Amino acid sequence: MRDATPAPALHRRSFLKYTGALGAAATITSTLSACSSGPESTNETGGEGEGADRTLTAVIGYGNDQSWDPLMTASAFAMAGNHHIYEGLLDTDPISREPYAALATALPADLRATTWKFTLREGAKWHDGQPVTADDVVFTYDRVLDPKTTTLAKNFFASWLKEVKKVDDTSVELILEFPFPDGAQRLTLAKIMPKHVFGKSGALDEAMTGKAVGSGPYRQTAHHPKSNTTFAAFADYNGPRKAAFKKMNWLTIVDAAPRVAKISGSSAGAQISDNIPYANISQLEKDGLKVEGGAGMNHLFLLFNTAHKPFDDVRVRQALHYAIDKEKMIRAALRGHGKAASSFLNEGNPTYRRAKPVYDYDPAKAKALLKAAGVSGLKVTLMAVNVSWIVDCLPTVKASWDAIGVETTLEPQETAALFTKLDQKKDFQVVAAASNPNQFGLDADLIMHYNYGPGNTWMRYARWEGSSVAKDLFRKMDAATREPEAEKKKAMTQDYIDVVAENAVIYPVVHNELMTAWDSGELTGIRAQPYPGINVLQAKWV
Repeated sequence: MRDATPAPALHRRSFLKYTGALGAAATITSTLSACSSGPESTNETGGEGEGADRTLTAVIGYGNDQSWDPLMTASAFAMAGNHHIYEGLLDTDPISREPYAALATALPADLRATTWKFTLREGAKWHDGQPVTADDVVFTYDRVLDPKTTTLAKNFFASWLKEVKKVDDTSVELILEFPFPDGAQRLTLAKIMPKHVFGKSGALDEAMTGKAVGSGPYRQTAHHPKSNTTFAAFADYNGPRKAAFKKMNWLTIVDAAPRVAKISGSSAGAQISDNIPYANISQLEKDGLKVEGGAGMNHLFLLFNTAHKPFDDVRVRQALHYAIDKEKMIRAALRGHGKAASSFLNEGNPTYRRAKPVYDYDPAKAKALLKAAGVSGLKVTLMAVNVSWIVDCLPTVKASWDAIGVETTLEPQETAALFTKLDQKKDFQVVAAASNPNQFGLDADLIMHYNYGPGNTWMRYARWEGSSVAKDLFRKMDAATREPEAEKKKAMTQDYIDVVAENAVIYPVVHNELMTAWDSGELTGIRAQPYPGINVLQAKWV
């Protein structure tokens, strides 16, 4: 993967503050244009209207005050919303991740070719009524590939996509660096943006603060960062997954108790909610709701500052992983809805193989590793995001480390505050946080490059990318990306994941299941996702 180029001033401000990659973020002010403005009321409910004219009310258990720029955001709320507002040339099924033609009329005839030609869907329009053209596609991909601009999407394209060229007003060509069939699934991560809207000076700032103008089945009608975003069916949409709901009102409720209350009981004001606490599953089921989980990459991970001794010593990092009683954590904090990590990948990933090593609970081995590293009397301050399930897991980490003689102080805090400190390169020892690369896809190459790679944000936090071990890892990752034979590529990826496991610089402790609840008497076609948010493009009223 190519080295990332320093971002311009617009994007040098806290990367995670705007992407919302790990949950909450800073307060922002929305400045929407007329095509996406709407009523100031946030009180739309599922009871408004009758029959098919009712408003679908959804509850999202994550903040809505992060970037809505589809090329920059990792916000659970914004990404879920953007999948309904924008289209890629290809999009993917939210569960299987199989690609399907969205703005393009068909998938490439040969996924192993190094040139993919796409024809745009006839009659496709932006939500302001303007036609979608090849210039919009080129505008979007030029931004992704621009060496002077840093976007989150760049991490998923720069290693294999060379350029995108306009053929005529309704067709484009993607020129690949080498055959890369997995790239078809990634095209959904480059949501096509209208050049006439976002090519204007200052317009990308508006995208960050909530402005969204796409070509998808739903148009944004109002955006209130601290409360809700509303949508309406786009009458001129002629694509493959049409809107089934006339209106939608998505509420942001981060706190668990009011989120559960909004979907339960006789006065329930919503039909669906993600991020259901494990403790509430039984009661919601008794109330007649359908509650299902999605098991995937969602995980608690530890991030070590390798520039802060003794965490530059791999034995210390390994010791702290061996010391954690993961089964106790799963029982006490996750109510059984989790598995101890046995690889960077979760067990359901197609590329999964049990790693070498696996950090099974072994306090004796942890003590021996610390002794071998010459470390005694270690005091650790564990900074952590205040996501509720992470906070529930922290007491087990502290008890486990205290038990091997590592005096542990817990410092849970707002996500934005924590990562602002990392962005400002302030000193730290260890961070515990949540992450889920499945928001972007399932392929292992994408997942691993999200956390590891030269110029990667996470590597900068860990202060590790300059080490000889890291540089060798990055070479192995690049070779696996370029390998055309699927089984050989899989084996090469599994081998370098063993290197990641051995070094444990950024590494998962447990993978947990995410729960979604909905009123099956009102909705059909809902599928629980193994990553935050919801997708209702194949749902409808019963």
